[in-house]
Amino acid sequence: MTALVTGASRGIGRGLVEAAAAAGEAVIGTHRGPAPAVAGVDWLPLDLRDPESPRALAARLGSRQISLLVCNAGVYPDKGDTLDTGFAASDWAETFAVNVAGVFLTVQALLPNLATAAAPRVAIIASNMGSSSRARGGSYIYRASKAAAINLGRNLAIDLAPRRIAVGIYHPGWVLTRMGGDGADIDIDTAVAGLRRRFAALSPATSGCFESYDGTSLEF
Repeated sequence: MTALVTGASRGIGRGLVEAAAAAGEAVIGTHRGPAPAVAGVDWLPLDLRDPESPRALAARLGSRQISLLVCNAGVYPDKGDTLDTGFAASDWAETFAVNVAGVFLTVQALLPNLATAAAPRVAIIASNMGSSSRARGGSYIYRASKAAAINLGRNLAIDLAPRRIAVGIYHPGWVLTRMGGDGADIDIDTAVAGLRRRFAALSPATSGCFESYDGTSLEF
């Protein structure tokens, strides 16, 4: 069984591949810049700003089976932007290319690798900031992209059910990372441990779920 984690060079993604490698699991991490030196992790390039990059990743994988695909790569360029002067058009384009289209294109490209695995699963790292029940203003681009990612995951769960590919959508918590900032609630180890438990519990019976790292069911 092999897991593949996108956006694994830092933050939550880095924590996920390190934990998998430490547990003796086969794991592939994708990187946009230089590949990190993490023992036990295979590294492959993936830049979701380029719509051709997921197909290039699939070509590098060849026929290798992927039992768990974690779509973790994401950007948050509008953090702190103000309504009067922020939220540039270029930031909208980049964010949706990475956080939404990038997720879909990666899943689409790796369907053959998932289809041949036993109990294949797709985990989409979204955010409760994309939930309609948490519309608190600000961060318009990031919130909209994560709302779209949640919707994407729900629809993928329906279409992939006949193939027995389970799809889960997860809020990792407010995590102490470069993206999360210094005021976040939990550290990376806590988020990673919780997410790994959620991935292990994902099955066709729970496909389409939207859960927090601690197992709490969230509103769409």
